[in-house]
Amino acid sequence: MAVDTSSQSVAKAAGDNVARGRSRGTGTSRRKARGSLSTHWYAWAMIAPVTVVIAVIIGYPLIRGVYLSLTDANERNVARSIGVNHIPATYEFVGLDNYADALSGNQFLGTLGWTMLWTVSCVSVTFALGLALANILNRRIVGRSLYRMLLILPWAVPGFVSVFAWRFLYDERRGILNQVLAGGGIDAVPWLNDPTWAKFSVIAVNVWLGVPFMMVALLGGLQSIPGELYEAAEMDGASAWQRFRHITMPGLRSVSTTVILLSTIWTFNMFPVIFLLTRGGPGEATQILVTQAYKFSFEISPRDFAQSSTWGVLILVLLMVFAAVYRRVLRKQGEVW
Repeated sequence: MAVDTSSQSVAKAAGDNVARGRSRGTGTSRRKARGSLSTHWYAWAMIAPVTVVIAVIIGYPLIRGVYLSLTDANERNVARSIGVNHIPATYEFVGLDNYADALSGNQFLGTLGWTMLWTVSCVSVTFALGLALANILNRRIVGRSLYRMLLILPWAVPGFVSVFAWRFLYDERRGILNQVLAGGGIDAVPWLNDPTWAKFSVIAVNVWLGVPFMMVALLGGLQSIPGELYEAAEMDGASAWQRFRHITMPGLRSVSTTVILLSTIWTFNMFPVIFLLTRGGPGEATQILVTQAYKFSFEISPRDFAQSSTWGVLILVLLMVFAAVYRRVLRKQGEVW
């Protein structure tokens, strides 16, 4: 009995110590939070309005979109006003039926396949060209400043202006590209009227728009790599490829992971290039998920708000899954992100 009593006393004392440790930890966390708030109250006060505005601008449409995706809302059954008369909404809650229809239908899966091909092609080509140009501009060459300015020019021009310029270049009858081909005795190419050529055309325009950002980001990363590493590797007899593989690429890893993630998200949702250049055509050949969601809400009749919201939510989920998987892969490789 004495042994049992002492064991119980020890266990009780240990439990009390754990409880006190937890309370001390909680108290310490609370004190740190209060201390941070009292010390940095000015910073919190400055960002509070922006935070509220962003929460309203992003939060309300997101919640509204998720809600509409669970209904059968369309142009005919939503609330609307005709003159002084107000017609209440008559749409009904349908649960996950819209998601089941989208994921089991050929339209969503077919559009998703082209969207993924479009994204991978644009990001990979953009990264390769940006890396090549960054390596060239990182060297001491004549007119380097002029080349940098010219290569950054597509980034400075508004996107819709660039797309309209390319649309003029692609014109089958009066476009400069076909006039150049005609001068060489080559028949005109239906750049935007043939499904295959249209896909190549939109990828080329998006790459042209994306290369300046990729080049500038990677050039900054190259300039942060110590030159002594290259000198030491060259003295040890390392070839140019070995220096690029073992010094340049590891030195650019942190920059590359960030720009690839950003470029993937931007390209996946690149609405202006597709919409302004081909409007998803010819037919549905170049339609990506975001332009198809727009089409449901603004182009077809009756406008299908529920289907458009469903596609929008699915786009968000796909990008979140990609970001989560991407982050996990980076963690396994030792990258902190």
